[in-house]
Amino acid sequence: MQNNKRPETMERITTPELAQAFIAEQIAAIKAQVGDKKVLLALSGGVDSSVVAALLIRAIGKNLACVHVNHGLLRKGEPEQVIQVFRHEMDANLVYVDAVDRFLDKLAGVSEPEQKRKIIGAEFIRVFEEEARKLEGIRFLAQGTIYPDILESGPVKAHHNVGGLPDDLQFELVEPLKFLFKDEVRVVGHELGLPDSMVYRQPFPGPGLGVRCVGAITRDRLEAVRESDAILREEFANAGLEGKVWQYFTIVPDFKTVGVKNNVRCFEWPVVLRAVNTRDAMTATVEDVPFALLQKITSRITAEVPGVNRVLFDLTPKPTGTIEWE
Repeated sequence: MQNNKRPETMERITTPELAQAFIAEQIAAIKAQVGDKKVLLALSGGVDSSVVAALLIRAIGKNLACVHVNHGLLRKGEPEQVIQVFRHEMDANLVYVDAVDRFLDKLAGVSEPEQKRKIIGAEFIRVFEEEARKLEGIRFLAQGTIYPDILESGPVKAHHNVGGLPDDLQFELVEPLKFLFKDEVRVVGHELGLPDSMVYRQPFPGPGLGVRCVGAITRDRLEAVRESDAILREEFANAGLEGKVWQYFTIVPDFKTVGVKNNVRCFEWPVVLRAVNTRDAMTATVEDVPFALLQKITSRITAEVPGVNRVLFDLTPKPTGTIEWE
């Protein structure tokens, strides 16, 4: 049975020197485990999968096949960043799958949150399986499992959705980060040369913007979520709040309100801003965002995002609200 308990003697990785020692140790361990065989990785662009990818590229180069599935629910610029960093800067063997239409067609008319999550997860597995079967000689499956995943939900990192692959593929797991906590993963990622925007990326739900486009997802409302989110992140960065606030994002609910644009009444969506701080995600407090900043964000969103005429700020802590809306 695979050992899934962090060694008691393992020192926490808090410095570049400790991270470099960990990287050297894991490169040797990966080479010993994998040899000259090929490894498959679902590369979402999130912190964990990106650090695993960078580590395996150092260890086995082109014998790592990274599959990035764009399901249309990623934040603005994220698919492009994955391609830029891994294909162009790290010369990775990257398979990019444009599955936007496939996912959004499956989600059309589905409003129940849990059903949306199941559709996204199941479709991801199907797409990933199809790509896995196209590749020859794959013997190993790399995953971005980290230690909290093992403590909370067992060894398979469910939000990567690869735990449901058919048994006949018979992949052996490669999990180089499985004894690390998130802060340690970030230190390692920085030492591997990944950009800070990727290493210090905010927590992002597995279903992506699908749970922030509340109700049945439509393409125009999904774009309103994506564009308003990009404005919020840009303005928080300009105001020095990036890295100081744990998580901030926008939600676009499935209803419209009356407004006025260019002296004409309009019937458009509201955008809800959410900004919270937490230690363990079990409870959360609302960030005290300066009112002038909220006014600036409101002005930009209502001017730049089509279909939006109103901006709201969610003042609800957890409990009683959850961090996400779905």
